[in-house]
Amino acid sequence: MTKRFVSAAVLLLLIATPVASDGGGAVPIQVDPEARAIAESVMDAMGGRDGWDSTRHIAWKFFGGRQHYWDKHTGNIRIEIPASDRGPEMLILMSLNSRSGRVWTSGEELIGTPLQEGLERGWRSWVNDSYWMFMPYKLLDPGVNLRHVGEDIMADDREADVLEMTFESVGVTPDNRYLVYVARDSGLVEQWSYFASRDQTEPGFTLPWENWTSFGSILLSTGRGRGEDWDIHVYDELPEALYGDPDYTLE
Repeated sequence: MTKRFVSAAVLLLLIATPVASDGGGAVPIQVDPEARAIAESVMDAMGGRDGWDSTRHIAWKFFGGRQHYWDKHTGNIRIEIPASDRGPEMLILMSLNSRSGRVWTSGEELIGTPLQEGLERGWRSWVNDSYWMFMPYKLLDPGVNLRHVGEDIMADDREADVLEMTFESVGVTPDNRYLVYVARDSGLVEQWSYFASRDQTEPGFTLPWENWTSFGSILLSTGRGRGEDWDIHVYDELPEALYGDPDYTLE
């Protein structure tokens, strides 16, 4: 299989992902027995379902940029977007459950249509960025089709089982397809390939999932092959003000 790597700028334009939430409707899925067994073993290797469910607050910076705080138990998020050539500084406080909240641009709170546009940007940023963080925990999510398509050699010459992920009427771009490489020696997801559509034969990118590190009860990958510090933290408790007060600063 051809391995193709692309630049950072292209990555941010190409990636489009299914929703990364902890639930969802009862969407029919197709999972072959071997794929299910591998996905369940991956979950066990990362700390197990109990470890994932009991983990509450996770903070990270998407490729060292957008700062996310996520309360997994309430669905509240805080996204701090630094100013760049793509736009001004933004702060988004919202509920993933209701998709409502408040948004500030350069310190000015938005209302009306700009507020709804800001919330939509926050939602899409979270969908994208959280999938980059948590995809291996979501192999058996509602709406995910999963099948084992064989074995292959990863870019670092190690053997892996390859799972193909497709989606049924979920997420922002349900036509996407992924190949997920589960390393034979570690039992962890250590590479993935992205395809914009199910019939695309060459991947838009192939990247590693590397530097798996313990955070509380779970393991998280801290690298995607570009060297940026994702600044990942897991907390048992965080003040409610973090998700509601725009002036709150986490010390």
